[in-house]
Amino acid sequence: MTSTLQISRLTKRFQTVEALKEVSLTLELGKRVALLGHNGAGKSTMMKIILGLIPFDSGSVSVCGTAPGAAAARTQVAYLPENASFHPALTGEEQIRFYLALRGEDPKQAMGLLDKVGLAHAARRRIGGYSKGMRQRVGLAQTLIGKPRLLILDEPTSGLDPVSRRDFYDLLDGLAADGAAILLSSHVLTEVEARTDRIVILSQGRLAAEGTLAELREEAALPVALLITPAAGEDAALAGAFPQAVRTGDGRLKLSCEQTRKLPLLSRIAALGGQVADLDVIPPSLEDIYSHFSRRDGQ
Repeated sequence: MTSTLQISRLTKRFQTVEALKEVSLTLELGKRVALLGHNGAGKSTMMKIILGLIPFDSGSVSVCGTAPGAAAARTQVAYLPENASFHPALTGEEQIRFYLALRGEDPKQAMGLLDKVGLAHAARRRIGGYSKGMRQRVGLAQTLIGKPRLLILDEPTSGLDPVSRRDFYDLLDGLAADGAAILLSSHVLTEVEARTDRIVILSQGRLAAEGTLAELREEAALPVALLITPAAGEDAALAGAFPQAVRTGDGRLKLSCEQTRKLPLLSRIAALGGQVADLDVIPPSLEDIYSHFSRRDGQ
């Protein structure tokens, strides 16, 4: 599979601060990678290096087969910052037509791009009257110009309501299906948990963990939670069968076990038959996993 982004042993120092310490990362076409980390972990520094905005000290970086910031890379890379800013006197359509002209594209594409991000209804309103979420959609429309091979998105759903966030990730799914590679930084872990292919966790400039959600769950080895809903009149019997269980506020029993003990415990619960009305198995969330690796790295 072709790599759109290849980073090997990347190091960047700002005077006495080592912002990145031998970080390696590969991003293939059609893949979505979530870049996670605390403030100061090195996420913004990495993005600036990929975009060619700042140099790096050692290691190697290849963006679409060329050096970051090179003309060939710039034509294939799009960037959306956390707080997109546009001329308040221009309409949404005028702003996108302007960017299309700068890129040598047909300005008539503007309405189609705004429609893709759900802004066709406000295309002829001045951006000065847009909400933050609407301005963010203008920024997203701008990143789609020229069908980039690599999208760098920094907190892209900032200011979006829940429905707009869902629509945004649906759009990213479509872009990835069409072959775009996506590197997305976000603090909203519940969003990226189910909508990215791989997860990269930075901590203090180092690569603390990297892999699919399933791989990170296995590496973290955090306990699985099981919530048992007793059948009518079976509360005491189930409490006796599982004395280690904790009763929740809604009357259910909560058990925790290691990953390797999950199936035997499920078999014990299933053997109780009609005493159990319902059962929920809750694996460690991405937030749990992120906290685990951050604490392991001293955060």
